[in-house]
Amino acid sequence: MDFGVVIQTNPPAWRTVGLAKQAEEHGFDYVWTFDSHLLWQEPYVIYSQILAETRRIVVGPMVTNPATRDWTVTASVFATLNEMYGNRTVVGIGRGDSAVRVLNGKPTTLKEVRDATHVIRELGNCRPVEHNGSTLQFPWARTSELEVWIAAYGPLALKTAGEAGDGFILQLADVDVAKWMITRVREAAENAGRDPDALTFCVAAPAYVGSEDQIDHMRSQTRWFGGMVGNHIADIVSKYGEATADNEGFPQVLVDYIKGRTGYDYNTHGKADNDHVDFVPDEIVDRFCILGTPEQHVAKLEELRAIGVDQFAVYLQHDNKEETMRVYGESIMPHLRDHITAKA
Repeated sequence: MDFGVVIQTNPPAWRTVGLAKQAEEHGFDYVWTFDSHLLWQEPYVIYSQILAETRRIVVGPMVTNPATRDWTVTASVFATLNEMYGNRTVVGIGRGDSAVRVLNGKPTTLKEVRDATHVIRELGNCRPVEHNGSTLQFPWARTSELEVWIAAYGPLALKTAGEAGDGFILQLADVDVAKWMITRVREAAENAGRDPDALTFCVAAPAYVGSEDQIDHMRSQTRWFGGMVGNHIADIVSKYGEATADNEGFPQVLVDYIKGRTGYDYNTHGKADNDHVDFVPDEIVDRFCILGTPEQHVAKLEELRAIGVDQFAVYLQHDNKEETMRVYGESIMPHLRDHITAKA
């Protein structure tokens, strides 16, 4: 299993770069960032500095979108970074959440996600592509290799991820929900004539390492995540109705917990002191996140690995960033990696 961290590009930028360097020092494989250019500093600029200050870490957005980012510009950015620093980038893409909604926009269609994925991937891999009636190719790109992973929750989005993505990003760590969604993505890939085993399956969620008597504090620091996920689920319920679970087999737990949701303020998006996520119960926090002792983290990660998760990415939006990375590097990741090696 690979491991990543997900960070916000809050100023000062050197702090983001410093966290990325620490992540590499502790053995993490990926550094992901939020991508909302109004809420935080511009991540595409900061990626260049992260790559210059590290040696092997892979960087990318979790996640960008086809609405606020021109597809060809996104491809150019990551192809340029790959040409400069070796192939150490990945693009996570979705329909658009905070970056779009703070502009009073709407998430894009899944067709746009599919088309953008194709254009970005082809250009980012030095290949020609048809776009807007023209055949495009970067004449300067020679060695760039780029994967595009699709973030999804809803049935049609999961289908899109399986049919068009190089990987699938699921932003919650509930084992039962993850198993259901991974199965749908794999089925979609197989039905499209693709090899499901060729896709990368990434689960991302807050992880907080602490003693059992700190559980209330850990929950308070990560409850924001249930509110963030709730935005996406609310869109799905709005589309399919509350009978979604019956009609599509969609996990009922996701439908039930958002019934008390009254709204969302993007000014506190991804922040531990988010003041409008009281509707998220402790049970959901515990299911969606990984909280507790190193042993408890290892146990849940073993379950995720067993259902096909290739990477776990730690959201670090809490007050224990450095210590969580340290403990993961010293006590958690080695166990998971050694376990895989021993079974090979």
